Amino acid sequence: MSAARLLARWSVRASSFPWRLVGHHRPALVPAPSRSMAAGGIPTDEEQATGLEKIIMNAMKEGSDPYSMLKPKEYAGSKADPHLVPSITDKRIVGCVCEEDNTTVVWFWLHQGEAQRCPSCGSHYKLVAHQLPH
Repeated sequence: MSAARLLARWSVRASSFPWRLVGHHRPALVPAPSRSMAAGGIPTDEEQATGLEKIIMNAMKEGSDPYSMLKPKEYAGSKADPHLVPSITDKRIVGCVCEEDNTTVVWFWLHQGEAQRCPSCGSHYKLVAHQLPH
């Protein structure tokens, strides 16, 4: 006898079983346990985030850019409005592409304090303190 015939025969017998004649009640169906997401909805990214991811999300909400992921603000490069260069130390090496079509980079050390000029084009750069969020 094939499995399909056997299954069909047992389903017919189970559905026609005289539960009331024997004096028993038909067994109650137990509902499947509900998932917590179905009861309260799907949690948001902010609710699930932990650790460094949560720190970054909170910083982005406040408007800061802890890892310089966004496009930096453009500055004039003058002495009054120098290019700001974030650094976690008191000096940093900076590369300046002096002209738009230039293929070379002029490298120089930028130290903390007053704004400094690029030795080639004269653009001003200023080192600002930057702390990582962790």
